[in-house]
Amino acid sequence: MIDDAERCYQAAKSKDARFDGVFVTGVLTTGIYCRPSCPARTPRRENVKFFATAAAAQQAGLRACLRCRPDATPGSPKWNLRADVVARAMRLIRDGVVDRDGVSGLSERLGYSERHLNRLLSAEVGAGPLALARAQRSQNARTLLETTDLPITQIAFAAGFDSVRQCNDTIRQAFARTPRELRQRSKVTRSSHDLAAHGIELRLPARRPFSAESVLAFLGERAIAGVEEFDGATFRRSVRLPRGQAIVELSPGTENDHGPAFVLARLYLSDLRDLTAAVARCRQLLDLDADPIAVFEALGDDPWIGPLVARDPGRRIAGAVDGFELSVRAIIGQQVSVAGARTVAARLVEAAGETLVEPRAGVTHLFPTADALAALVSENPAAFAMPASRRRALAALAGAILSGELVVDPGTDPIELRETLVSLPGIGPWTAEYVAMRALRDPDAFLASDLGIIRAAAALGLPNEPRILVRVAEAWRPWRSYVMAHLWALPNAFTPRRESKEMP
Repeated sequence: MIDDAERCYQAAKSKDARFDGVFVTGVLTTGIYCRPSCPARTPRRENVKFFATAAAAQQAGLRACLRCRPDATPGSPKWNLRADVVARAMRLIRDGVVDRDGVSGLSERLGYSERHLNRLLSAEVGAGPLALARAQRSQNARTLLETTDLPITQIAFAAGFDSVRQCNDTIRQAFARTPRELRQRSKVTRSSHDLAAHGIELRLPARRPFSAESVLAFLGERAIAGVEEFDGATFRRSVRLPRGQAIVELSPGTENDHGPAFVLARLYLSDLRDLTAAVARCRQLLDLDADPIAVFEALGDDPWIGPLVARDPGRRIAGAVDGFELSVRAIIGQQVSVAGARTVAARLVEAAGETLVEPRAGVTHLFPTADALAALVSENPAAFAMPASRRRALAALAGAILSGELVVDPGTDPIELRETLVSLPGIGPWTAEYVAMRALRDPDAFLASDLGIIRAAAALGLPNEPRILVRVAEAWRPWRSYVMAHLWALPNAFTPRRESKEMP
């Protein structure tokens, strides 16, 4: 259970969708748990308990409400706000680390014993790593049952279960239904089982307000030929996943005043077991777990930033599907225009990228691995035009990744990441801060020396000297990354001047 039960009850009583995914409401008289915005009549206070996660509610013997679907909500925004071990563990579990490597792999990645990690998670979120991963698997299985015609055998393994029996038992416990009953109950039009041709189509929920168009356009403007493409509505890109290749297609969901905001995702997976990781990385890429109301409440009264946030409260920070790729793009993007960075990155992909087995439209390659980049820089440095100092930085980055000195994934501590990056030759604070913001989802990163930010600040009448701007930006904590997203969106924040440090 969670501490502030009275506040939770008021949120549930007012059907406040902002808290969907932050906690669930357990109704003791019915034995179910719901999202705070569930349209059902609010139970009496003495008949409810509140849990930080669906896994905790399931461990208490409750089953998911089939009306409001409490599992199909945006994730809690606090896991991106925090950098402690519990938050990093939650991000890694969401990426499927427990399914792939077990609790031992998760604890090793975080540097804690299994027992201590279980104790930390149980104390804070009411469930240990196995229970959290099991709840995630049950949600994945339900989604596949309701949206595809895949046989239960394939669904069980795609969702992360070790056996069909384990899948059946977990679904019965979580939803009080058999897999067949869930499928028959669903009114959703199912995708064809020919996944190679049609993919898996999912709705990825987001908290309102949500400007899907702006974040997709941001990614589209920086699309690397061969790896990404954007047709003005759908953003498409390749993704290297733990067990295979994938192509993801992301487009805005149909907006209405009553239903939840969402992104329509179509996933083409070479291995269905990568479903959990693919969904997690799409959510990270589009910042779908953000709390835009909290950002507005913190920044809305600021005389400079408040009007920008009020004009576009749904703006998000584009993330990344792979930390190493984002780090390479940040180095390439130092002191060149967006167009220039795209050109260099495309040449890098052409020279060292892996060809997709099943390309789609203009997406033909995966971004190069650290091995491939290290070999290219050492054996054929003329493959792409770039200053020697930047090639050395790329070589140092690849070497740090290959040696294990540097890990850029959701479980990395942002402070340690910054320190390791700036210790590498050719990598300074701008690059480290940028990688922390997009690869680790740090909401409080700030690039005071970025020329796009300096130009936007000057246009607003803000001090544009970096040291002074840093002091002014203290008032925007812990949402400085979102301030930058709004500043970058201003006209003329970017210009095609070679010395500008623009977002790659």
